[in-house]
Amino acid sequence: MVNKICLLLAFICLLSGAELSYGQESPPPDTSQHNPAQWSSRDMTYRGQNYDVLDTAFIPKYRMAQQKKFMNHQYFFPAKPQSMWEVGIGGGQFNVLGDVPSLNLWQKGGYGLHIDVRKSLGYAFSLRMQYVYGIGKGLDWQQSYNYANNSAWTSSGYSPLGNAQGNKPMPIVNNYRMESHQLNLDMMWNINNIKFHRARTMITFYAYAGIGLLAYNTRVNTLDANSDPYNFAAIIGNTAQTYANRNTIRKALQAAMGDNYNAPADNTLATSPSLFGNKKLDFCPSLGIGAQYKINNRINLQIEDRFSIPSGDDLLDGKRWSESSTPVLTPNNDYVNYLSVGINFNIGNKKKNVEPLYWLNPLEYAYNEMNYPRHMILPDPVLPDSDGDGVADQFDKCPGTPPGVSVDSHGCPMDTDGDGVPDYRDKQLITPTECQPVDADGVGHCPCPEGCDLQTKTSCGNISSGVVTFATNSASISAAMQMQMATLAAQMQANPTCKVVITGAGSGNKVEQQRSWDRVNAIIQYMSERNGISRNRFIFQYGQSGAAEKVTYRSAMPGEEGPSNVAPPSPQLMQKDK
Repeated sequence: MVNKICLLLAFICLLSGAELSYGQESPPPDTSQHNPAQWSSRDMTYRGQNYDVLDTAFIPKYRMAQQKKFMNHQYFFPAKPQSMWEVGIGGGQFNVLGDVPSLNLWQKGGYGLHIDVRKSLGYAFSLRMQYVYGIGKGLDWQQSYNYANNSAWTSSGYSPLGNAQGNKPMPIVNNYRMESHQLNLDMMWNINNIKFHRARTMITFYAYAGIGLLAYNTRVNTLDANSDPYNFAAIIGNTAQTYANRNTIRKALQAAMGDNYNAPADNTLATSPSLFGNKKLDFCPSLGIGAQYKINNRINLQIEDRFSIPSGDDLLDGKRWSESSTPVLTPNNDYVNYLSVGINFNIGNKKKNVEPLYWLNPLEYAYNEMNYPRHMILPDPVLPDSDGDGVADQFDKCPGTPPGVSVDSHGCPMDTDGDGVPDYRDKQLITPTECQPVDADGVGHCPCPEGCDLQTKTSCGNISSGVVTFATNSASISAAMQMQMATLAAQMQANPTCKVVITGAGSGNKVEQQRSWDRVNAIIQYMSERNGISRNRFIFQYGQSGAAEKVTYRSAMPGEEGPSNVAPPSPQLMQKDK
């Protein structure tokens, strides 16, 4: 049995060593060449329930080098934080599992008290030092005659063989009171805190294996209050010694015997290590399981069962001889079981120490970082944009936009006047609302004002005159000019037989003359291409006197004619940015 315990302890130590070695692994490649702007401007609010991994107040000085590498994205794993110590007290039922039946608490049996201190090594393993003071009691319910080799009874005046005067052998009832001190060092294993579907737990389960020392002294109740041997036969009387009557017999014995454990039990103190001279000292491995319920971050309740295995000892209950007629040792050694409840306290400065790690979920940081990235380096997202309009496919409401076409935030071609024809196909870029709906080219059909039919037949006076002002040394049509052109186009469409004279100023030199030609030509070309007005309906005039940036337009006088297209005076000086 001892060999099995040693193997189990060795296995747990290997697991612990493996866990501790994770903190010593080689760091990953240096990833410090990152853009801090990708993460430094994020919401850094901690949303977890355990502890903030980015808070260096929890990191001891000797681990700060690793934490700095982690903070600088040079190492993937944060340093292990400082954690609180756990101290506990408790008590419970203490039993010796041996040859004499053990008494439970409700049978006026034994009890135990303990104190301990525990420190986490990681999220799964921890070390605990525990001291247990135990009182174990036992009382048989059957008489025994084979006690010749048990000095506790023979030295108290009991005779298993009778005597020369013809007295019959005296029966006994085996009993004991064992007092012990036990000191244990336990390696504890806890994985219930590693949660995949919640931040943390209120209940944790653990198992442990420990090594320790047990010092005990066992005594037997052999004499009554008058220091005379008990008459067990008279105490039991005519009650049949059957299993069904065991409780009745025990109650009768306890009432008659009292609590005077006067005789030292059979022992090997003379040939074994001892403590304080009267307590035998045993090497004592143990195993146990337990559960803890968390009240708050400082206090938890505990229930636990410890099974101790003193090294090759069959005298914890004061009996080692079997009931056979010849002296034969009992086949099994004695063991100790301690079932306890306790209360534990977490000790430490909460500003510098987290809870014991076996209460924390190590997955919390990873889950929080995936949902609310605070430290993660996020590369610039690359989303597909099939038509290259600058709006990703998943947001593009108008896929397949032709190259070079201006689009809005939804990926649809711009439609400035809202006539349903996108700008890149609209020949009348700004169509007045009253002239809509438009044709396939975006050209509107303005309604004819009252009496316009007569005016068309008699006069072109309803085509208003106007002045277009260009920027210095430019022949480009601005947005303001486009509004003027739209109004003029509507008027010319309402008067299809009228012509318009376009006159450009600028006659001081060749540059002014050429620029005058450029501006007149830009207007006629715009009206033709964008508003669908035939070029033949314009009379081209340039190089007139006046401000060089001005171009005027008016309706032609009845019978007034002129060319709609004139050769440029200085082609080498033509404006290139129309």
